[in-house]
Amino acid sequence: MNGTGPPRVRFAPSPTGDLHVGNARTALFNWLFARHRGGRFILRIEDTDRFRTSDIHEAGILDDLLWLGLDWDEGPGKGGPYGPYRQSERSEIYERYLETLIRIEKVYRCYCTEEELEAERKRLLSSGQAPRYSGKCRRLSDDQRRKLEGEGRKPAWRFAVTGDTVEFEDLIRGPVKFSGMDIGDFIVVRSNGIPAYNFAVVVDDHLMEISHVIRGEDHLSNTAMQIMLYRALGFVPPLFAHHALILGKDRAKLSKRHGASAIREFRQMGILPEAMVNYLALLGSSFAEGTEVLTLSEMVEVFSLDRAGKSGAAFSMEKLEWLNNLYIRKSDNGKLALMLSPYLKRAGYDTESRGDTWLEAAIDTIKGNLRLLSEITDYIDVYYDDRYAIEEGAGNILREEKSREILGVLEESLGDPECPDDDPYSFLIDRLRKKTGLKGKALFMPLRAAVTGKTWGPELNHVVNLLGKASLRKRVRRAMDAVLPSG
Repeated sequence: MNGTGPPRVRFAPSPTGDLHVGNARTALFNWLFARHRGGRFILRIEDTDRFRTSDIHEAGILDDLLWLGLDWDEGPGKGGPYGPYRQSERSEIYERYLETLIRIEKVYRCYCTEEELEAERKRLLSSGQAPRYSGKCRRLSDDQRRKLEGEGRKPAWRFAVTGDTVEFEDLIRGPVKFSGMDIGDFIVVRSNGIPAYNFAVVVDDHLMEISHVIRGEDHLSNTAMQIMLYRALGFVPPLFAHHALILGKDRAKLSKRHGASAIREFRQMGILPEAMVNYLALLGSSFAEGTEVLTLSEMVEVFSLDRAGKSGAAFSMEKLEWLNNLYIRKSDNGKLALMLSPYLKRAGYDTESRGDTWLEAAIDTIKGNLRLLSEITDYIDVYYDDRYAIEEGAGNILREEKSREILGVLEESLGDPECPDDDPYSFLIDRLRKKTGLKGKALFMPLRAAVTGKTWGPELNHVVNLLGKASLRKRVRRAMDAVLPSG
């Protein structure tokens, strides 16, 4: 299948670890392309190597994709007319097409060991040549093959590359050309019977009628080998689009050494899925036409491969956190409370005794400060009496002479029956102004220091009213005991 009709695209992760942000962006581009053009998004699991892959990693990848909002039309859990959608369940299919390649003499047996291949690679590199297989097993006689097999060597199958040029029009990068002589004969099926990546991908993409292959530019050289296999098997290749990679600040491909790189890690630190998707879509792309905050539906509407960047884009945690803060600010307080609850419980905060309404009101006062959900514990302690402590800066303010007067008026006013339970802030501010004659910073900084033990935090009126009179009385008394001379 080629580019006519509704597109069929695929994301085909190998479950050898967590879903990396680079692969997540590839999945996003495929999903957006399919949704924008009314096509199908297929999920295929490339798990032929059962020694390196695991069901746990597969489950994690699927969970991360759904967390990002990237649902699939065909694949694990969904089924579809072109299954099975796990390569480990497609062995018989690959065997049939290997037999075809053998029959038409496009492949040959290779008996080289890993040690021999590594020695050959080092020799070529040391002489300034590109490492490529010499093709020596291509010229073996029947007697030589029988001798090697008698030694117990199990052959792999290699594709016999010709010197023909491979050319294709990349939908992002434009014309691309490879010389067959630069590639060398490549493995199709390994000596353990496991099909190599390029072979399995070609068979799967053809049989699943994939129309467009959208992936990272690190697959460009694979594309040349795959096109050779398409030609040999008489298949029509799909259209290819190779987007730029995500880079670290050092302009190298993003990896663990740059910090968090797996979607799971960003989820744990408290990045919202909307922010993650938004950032990955913007990274190295100009399709948003200057707009930086977009919903998935808005991205679907404007997505185009023409606007995907050709050069790598550096991953910026600062930009991601900025976007995340915007989404946190816009989040419904009830939804946010559910997302924040695990962080609070792990840190030992009681999230239940004062009820959902109180917790949501408290979260509303501090969510504007959160770049990550995990930062909630840096701010919410002002609402918990058992976390109340007077920091050095607040203590210095409270030891000033005027602050002592404010503490006295506060204690007296909180004991006044006229001080309301539902809105003590207005009553206290009015009483403090009248009795001390203070206003502005001179009044509010000592009040904040006494109530929160800090010199910063949420708006003071919200804190005072959410704490209530009983909590305020305890805190004012603790502040007075801490800063007023005894005796």
